[in-house]
Amino acid sequence: MARQTLSNKTEYEWNPGEANPKQKKFFESRKLYTGYGGAKGGGKTWAVRTKALLGAYNYPGIRILVMRKTYPELQSNHIEPMLKMIQPELASYNGALHSIYFENGSLIHFGHWSGENSELEYNGQEYDWIFLDEATQFTWRTFQFLGGLLRGVNEFPKRMYITCNPGGVGHRWVKRLFIDKEYITGRDNPEENEDPNDYLFIPATVEDNTALLQSSPAYVRNLAQMPENLRKAYRYGDWDSLGGNYFPEFSDAIHVVEPFKIPENWPRYRAFDYGLDMFACAWFAVDESGRSYLYREYSKPNLIVQEAAKAMLTHTLPGENIQVTFAPPDMWNRQKDTGKTMAEIFMECGVPIVKADNNRVQGHMLMKEQFAKRQDGKPSMLVFRTCQQTIDDIKDIQADERNPNDCARDPHEVTHRVDAVRYYCISRVVPAETAAESARTYYDDDDDDTENYDDYMTGGVLTSSYLTYGGR
Repeated sequence: MARQTLSNKTEYEWNPGEANPKQKKFFESRKLYTGYGGAKGGGKTWAVRTKALLGAYNYPGIRILVMRKTYPELQSNHIEPMLKMIQPELASYNGALHSIYFENGSLIHFGHWSGENSELEYNGQEYDWIFLDEATQFTWRTFQFLGGLLRGVNEFPKRMYITCNPGGVGHRWVKRLFIDKEYITGRDNPEENEDPNDYLFIPATVEDNTALLQSSPAYVRNLAQMPENLRKAYRYGDWDSLGGNYFPEFSDAIHVVEPFKIPENWPRYRAFDYGLDMFACAWFAVDESGRSYLYREYSKPNLIVQEAAKAMLTHTLPGENIQVTFAPPDMWNRQKDTGKTMAEIFMECGVPIVKADNNRVQGHMLMKEQFAKRQDGKPSMLVFRTCQQTIDDIKDIQADERNPNDCARDPHEVTHRVDAVRYYCISRVVPAETAAESARTYYDDDDDDTENYDDYMTGGVLTSSYLTYGGR
């Protein structure tokens, strides 16, 4: 029940209806982060709408953000139903600003997330409550960024409410925080630690939503007809039955190593993905056995082509001899305004680049091959722990629902660094030469200890000497 007194002293009461016991726990939670859901049909969307309106009615001046992945989802699941729930005397909706303005000074803003560009839109904004609806559709970085918007000098306690089902790009972080309750603690900087007391999860299934069972009795049967992994996830809220990530074989224990000094004789390479929304570059080194090490990463949005090339050079240390820089094929598309290709601009900036194959399925399959263990028990590719953003993206990126052999292209913000690794894996690299191979001398005689004529004339085995162009 909510009461609101208007400026003309007229008092209104609003009764949204009876909440079920799980929804009441959601309403009553005073934790910094409250999670609700698990199975489908648990009444999550109604709980978000109602909690947001109760807050706006009862706390004059409160600022509330309701976030979904896309605007059509907001329109159908929140905006239209909420406009039917409120009385015109109490509030008005501004469609251009996607906001409900209340007579008592409260605000509910409806936002959708379109990747890194949304950070520019929301940077600097302040909210008292944030509702992240269907949180597993959002990345860990998005969750962290939105948490930074919980601020302001007013007296309202700052809180975030999330609803969720298993699966999706955010499955891993939601499960860690709210299901497994594995928190980051013990770091030297206390600000980086997570307080277990800040988190509460309220599991719910369709049985908790009696209103849905009464209005749609066939809903449970529909869930029961799904494939087993989906049925366990959506019918019973089983978080172990569904992950959806494309690289389930990738793990910190197997693929992530502590940084070390790379020997000078190891060939080094770069690979990058470029777009105005994100420039992502990765540095690789190859040892004598042909094992690759991803040892450095760099990414930044909103860089024009020459800024991206200069950033690549800046983050390549003096003395690093980069054999080849692999680039996406669209770098050779001519620009309408200048007639130049982006590859030419990179060249003018001192970065020759080589066109990588853009076959997505083959490239991602080759990444899987690189992550597979070899006979010595180690995979063909290892990643320095300092490349944390690339590690997170490899763990989070999902399989394409229409083509399970390929990675999903949405959300786009997790694809850039993965694409940089893909361009490297699909390109040809050579292992480091041993000291003996580097010192080999060739003679033009018949000595049995020297290279034979055919090898001498054809160049012999492919070595890094074939790839000496490219500079830094």
